[in-house]
Amino acid sequence: MASRKPSAGQISASAFSGQPNRRNFLKTSAAVAAAGIAVPYFHTSLSAQESNPADSGRMKLGCIGTGSRWDGVGPNAMEFADCVAVCDVDKRHAAKGVKVVEDRQKRTPVAHEDYRKILDDDSIGVVTIVTPDHWHTKIAIEALKSGKHVYCEKPLTLTIEEGKLIAKAVEETGKTFQVGTQQRSEMGARFLQAVAIVRDGRIGDLQEIECRIGGAPASGPLKTEPVPSELNWEMWLGQAPLEEYIPRRCHYEFRWWYEYSGGKMTDWGAHHVDIASWASGKDQSGPVKVTPISATHPVPLNEYGMPTRDNEYNTATAFKVALQFEDGMKMIIRDDEENGVLFTGSEGRFFVNRGKITGKPVEDLKDKPLPEDLMTEIYGGEDYKHGNAHMRNFFTSIAAKKQPVSDVFSHHRAMTNCHLANIAIRLGRELQWDPEAQQIVGDDQARSMQAREQRKGYEITV
Repeated sequence: MASRKPSAGQISASAFSGQPNRRNFLKTSAAVAAAGIAVPYFHTSLSAQESNPADSGRMKLGCIGTGSRWDGVGPNAMEFADCVAVCDVDKRHAAKGVKVVEDRQKRTPVAHEDYRKILDDDSIGVVTIVTPDHWHTKIAIEALKSGKHVYCEKPLTLTIEEGKLIAKAVEETGKTFQVGTQQRSEMGARFLQAVAIVRDGRIGDLQEIECRIGGAPASGPLKTEPVPSELNWEMWLGQAPLEEYIPRRCHYEFRWWYEYSGGKMTDWGAHHVDIASWASGKDQSGPVKVTPISATHPVPLNEYGMPTRDNEYNTATAFKVALQFEDGMKMIIRDDEENGVLFTGSEGRFFVNRGKITGKPVEDLKDKPLPEDLMTEIYGGEDYKHGNAHMRNFFTSIAAKKQPVSDVFSHHRAMTNCHLANIAIRLGRELQWDPEAQQIVGDDQARSMQAREQRKGYEITV
């Protein structure tokens, strides 16, 4: 069981350095190495790392992406580090970021449009990445290579191959990387308690997990408009194909477009599928078969819930997918039913979401509580008992030279489940998956969808 750590806000920058690499994770390194080529601009100096603290003695922070979701990330990071730079391709977002830093830390950060300016600053030791999903992997890998610890919002990746690349980069650089799946550190610890109930055998042998994540919205055809003068639309698109500007392609609503995200399958799957993988102990493995089950919905769809019209949201609006594991356990990802996770075992079942945890196994805890410190052992420490737990865990993990509770390796596996489900939905057929080789088996078209073509100039480097 991990020992108690001092408050991250009191840890000096001199305490931070690299940590031992995680070994024996990637089994397909040859395929991974072939996935990217160099970008001329990239700055590779590792000279700064964490040796140049801010005037306060704390780490210097750079915030890449300052849109709406950053409001729940950047200020939390500023509890433990001094923000000296912000970056966004939308000048309106960057200006908002500057004001937030000024209000909270009484300093004016440098504002950039190009994230590489932050990576070039050797005094910055840690970055937050709160961009659209299709930018996460490229920025994260370059940040790791520039010697920075990374906190990146979920869903971490656009494709299965991107997950392999980030895992490889974390393994090689030894940097601490926290994924923003805050449910692992949720106040009230309902999800952590759910994991402990399963791990302690309170429902017997785990047989089935339902991840109820809701469906993505439908939009109808949308019109193009002139690009706002404050927005660098070409850079916002990044690796994705060039498209005319549609306001509802951009910013928050990017997640309903397959070019930039995976709809609810990845947006909420990154939370609930992650919890299911964590509880079942399958967060370093995966299914052997992925089967889409027909869905019905009152908008034009294919049989499995995929929108079919141009110039509209194009992620699955209604779906039910079954993931079968080698030991017989089944994971269902579905759009209907009450949002949350339902665990079913040979001796009982219970339900958990962000508002409650219910069922007889939960009621039985009154007379037979969980073993003392089991949740602390599973979590890897006691940060979950404190406010701002997820960010706190990130910074205490940097100081302890270890990976945090929401590590890249387990998140990559959970996201692989979601990406596989999306591929099965789009193709409308069952997939066979080799979790050891991390490859789709016997279906060349489906296997080609493990990666995406990247637009010239925005390739992901390894």
